[in-house]
Amino acid sequence: MNKVAFVTLGCKTNQYETDALMDIFYKNRYEVVAFDDYANIYVINTCTVTSISDKKSRQMIRRAKKNNPDSIVVVVGCYAQISPDEVSAIEDVDIVIGTDARSGIIQYIEEFKSGVTAKPYVIVEDITKIKVFEEMKISNITTHTRAFIKIQEGCNQFCTYCIIPYARGRVRSRELGHIIDEITSLTQKGYKEFVLTGIHIGSYGLDLEHIKLIDLLEAIQAIEGVVRIRLGSIEPRLITDEFISRIKPLSKLCDHFHLSLQSGSDTVLKRMNRKYTTLEYYNAVEKLREVYDRPSITTDIIVGFPGETDEEFIQTMNFVNRVRFSEIHVFQFSKREGTPAATMTDQVDNALKKARSEMLITQAHKLSDEYKLTFIENQLEILIEEHKDSQYFGHSKNYLGIVIDTNNETLIQGTLYSVKIDKIVDSKLHASIII
Repeated sequence: MNKVAFVTLGCKTNQYETDALMDIFYKNRYEVVAFDDYANIYVINTCTVTSISDKKSRQMIRRAKKNNPDSIVVVVGCYAQISPDEVSAIEDVDIVIGTDARSGIIQYIEEFKSGVTAKPYVIVEDITKIKVFEEMKISNITTHTRAFIKIQEGCNQFCTYCIIPYARGRVRSRELGHIIDEITSLTQKGYKEFVLTGIHIGSYGLDLEHIKLIDLLEAIQAIEGVVRIRLGSIEPRLITDEFISRIKPLSKLCDHFHLSLQSGSDTVLKRMNRKYTTLEYYNAVEKLREVYDRPSITTDIIVGFPGETDEEFIQTMNFVNRVRFSEIHVFQFSKREGTPAATMTDQVDNALKKARSEMLITQAHKLSDEYKLTFIENQLEILIEEHKDSQYFGHSKNYLGIVIDTNNETLIQGTLYSVKIDKIVDSKLHASIII
């Protein structure tokens, strides 16, 4: 049997696409092995969000050939889409596929093996002209306890720091029936939690007739066997009065909302071309808190965006304290060639970016611990994801990471259990099983 190995860089959408590619290889009688093992085919699913992402992609490309010099190295994804000439110039690369037409990967490999194509074989189209969602269905997942479900592709936002619209193209939504069929099939294999992912999931349905994200959520709620529906990253403009009124009856929707912020300063948000204000953001959070008791509100923030003054950074710190996030992913601004922000004047000094990042991370940890402490002595439901030694690990519905200390070896991965939160140790919640 031929062997194939994968490595995935970047976002949850990339992870879904890797799972879908694995499925294609399974159906063509390939054995999937670890990336550091000997394989006939190595597939590197790349990211290009920053120049560091590009560098990591190149490192993985070169590593593949060392495992088997006679292997075929296939580079797919965002880096391949944005920089096909750069990728194809790497000596170890045999096939380059962008962010579309990936479902034909077996055909491309066979054509390459037959010698009818030159090396490297480049399959990269102008992504701005692609108007249809590329359907890649997953029927089997082997590496996760929750299932990621891709519902849309592309982004129309064009934030000034972001390369992704150029790598992924315009918004293309997946047909609702295809999503429902995939989720229904996976429930029959035992999956209970489904994470909706995409490049800009709040725009789901923008290119379809008479359908929005809330319609999809209501349809998934009705599927027997689904226990949890988790949203990927969304923006505050999605949280309208209609959206709030329609999510209230959705008992399966997780009370965890990753609302992308990026800055707590309105002037910085304007330079970023983010299409909301801090007031609109705060009002969205308050609407969610009217529906849920202590929902988890998580976010991303970029520090050191071009021109960010001390006053603007303080505005971000103050806003963070006002919202009281349960978790913040902090990033130092990194110039991405090809974006407007890369050429902006008043680039912030690296040392200042680092100092601001450390200040925000310290405050984020404090807020996170304060949020977790409100759940001591509370009962929550946990989805078991890992088991090591005498500890199990998983997440609650509101995405709290929880450790179960027990000698009970009968707990089953991928199964939901009720627990009581006992304590917090080094910022980690510890719990005991409720019998």
